[in-house]
Formats: sequence, C-alpha cells, structure tokens
Amino acid sequence: MALAHAILASLVDRSCTGYDLAKQFDGSVGFFWSASHQQIYRELSKLEAQGWIASETIPQQGRPDKKLYHVTEHGKHQLLDWIAQPCEPTPIKDDLLVKIFGGYVAQKQTILEELERHRQAHEEKLSTYKLLDQQYFQNPQQLPEQAKFQYLTLLNGISSETSWLAWCEQAIRLLS
Repeated sequence: MALAHAILASLVDRSCTGYDLAKQFDGSVGFFWSASHQQIYRELSKLEAQGWIASETIPQQGRPDKKLYHVTEHGKHQLLDWIAQPCEPTPIKDDLLVKIFGGYVAQKQTILEELERHRQAHEEKLSTYKLLDQQYFQNPQQLPEQAKFQYLTLLNGISSETSWLAWCEQAIRLLS
C-alpha cells in the first residue's frame, strides 16, 4: 500500500485540511500505516498534481489561508481500483525479532529489558485500542456501514496487541 491510498481512504468520506488530515492520521490510519506530517503534506501535493484530490482555498483573517482537500472522481476510481486488487500479506520486518533471534550472544538481562520495554509498549497500545472500542463501538452490529469497516481495523489492532503482549510475557518467563 502506498501512502497515497491511505490518504485517499481518509479523505473519501469528508474533506479536511492537511493539518486535520495529519491529526486524524495520528488517531486512526496511523495505527497501521505510519507517516510523518511532512510526508502527508508532500503526498497531498503529489495527489493534487495527479488530479486524485483537489483543494479549495479558504481565506482566514489574521492567519494564513487554509486548503481544504477532497477526493476527486478520478481519485475515487483510483482508490476503488486499488481496493479491488489482491494484496499479499505483509512480510514481518521487526527489529525485536532479529534481536531475539541473535539474542544468545548478548547479556540475557539486556534482552529481558528490551522485552519488558516492548511488553509495556504493547500494553499501552492495547489499552488505547480498548478505550477506542468502548468509546465508539459499543454495539458493532448497529454501526453504520462505514463504521463497521473502521471497527474491523480496530479489532485487528486489539488482536495483534493481545498476541504481542502474550508473546512478550511468554518470552520473559522462558528467559527468566
């Protein structure tokens, strides 16, 4: 997946500024597709040049004008074409797993500290996901169609973090 598709998916249902998009990314798509604010702004320019999105300049008093971006019909077709293409599972690229694979050459305490740090990080992320679940998705079957799809990404995050947390705890027990 390209950042372009993540941006199109974020803009397809509502227009927003680059700033709002970057903030939205931090709390939604950013959980599974990371991008810096600078990368998002660069990509917005590219997408506009390709005609996938368009912007409207909104004058503001006492502040610079702002640009409100929306997906064009061409952009929507690009997103639909991309969604229709089969995708392969993403290969795992994880520094921690490489460290564990070769961890026997290091001090065991070094590895245990790294595992504990990751365990805490996964615990925090799982807590965030569960809070989002409680706040926005109490009755999944009654959600509007769009929210059901967003809920599915949250369920994947909860499952992934639960699995990572269990693995970290298992690894810590085995090495302790």
